[in-house]
Amino acid sequence: MMSSPPQVTVWFDGGCPLCRREIALMRRLDRRGRIAFVDAMDTDATCPIDRAGLLARFHAREGTVLLSGAAAFAAMWRAIPLLRPFGLAARWKPLEWVLERAYRRFLRWRPRLTSRRRAPGTD
Repeated sequence: MMSSPPQVTVWFDGGCPLCRREIALMRRLDRRGRIAFVDAMDTDATCPIDRAGLLARFHAREGTVLLSGAAAFAAMWRAIPLLRPFGLAARWKPLEWVLERAYRRFLRWRPRLTSRRRAPGTD
């Protein structure tokens, strides 16, 4: 069976242990190869916006549309059959709003979570 080209491109922070763990899980779940995962820290990576902006928030391209934050996560979920219902539900505006607010809160905590993960012997 021939696989189709990726439907979604995801850029992630390969320097972030937390991000690498989540992307590793998504890769395992993406059994059909519908997602192209791009480490934004890779100097050879093609980025749709400046690298600093790309690393500041999670980004994904679904078709020709560049998404960020919760909308980018939802696009990634829609490409994975097991998570597709969550990705479809996230299109509902009230839920999209809640998910985006939760993502923004996470961004404030991410540096603290990442620094703990990067402690000697944990990476």
